[in-house]
Amino acid sequence: MVVVSAFQRDEIRLIDADDLEAVVAIDRAHTKYSRRRFFEKRFAQAAAHPTEFVRIGFVRGGSLRGFAIAHILRGQFGREDSVAVLDALGVEFDSQSHGMGHLLISQLLEILRQTKVRTLHSQASWKSHDLLRFFDRCGFLLSSRVVLERSIAEPLIEPLEEMS
Repeated sequence: MVVVSAFQRDEIRLIDADDLEAVVAIDRAHTKYSRRRFFEKRFAQAAAHPTEFVRIGFVRGGSLRGFAIAHILRGQFGREDSVAVLDALGVEFDSQSHGMGHLLISQLLEILRQTKVRTLHSQASWKSHDLLRFFDRCGFLLSSRVVLERSIAEPLIEPLEEMS
């Protein structure tokens, strides 16, 4: 699948393990550390189960400039319909603010619609204001679910029982 954008030399195409270095570099520029192993696993899982993943990239001048990777879940969480989880999204800094992220999300949504996926989920740090604004502009809404977290590294501090 190749979707040519309004710009003659731009395209959105499927990405795979051959794009690993570019994906890791774009992601590292944003996160400040390498998630190479995460992306290696994602590409391996996608190769083994291609209908469970959508992975697309924005290419300009022959170079990968942005990517989106989503995992499709069918029947999980007691739901009958399929949902997708946006695992990773990245656009190189020099290409931001030019609509590339919106184009990736739009194409991702179109692919998901064609595969009968009804909802796209994602999550972001409360402090990632730019990403949250981007998600808002792309039509994401706050979920009705609350994500709870508890450390398992430290023991739970239990209140002292009163002796009567």
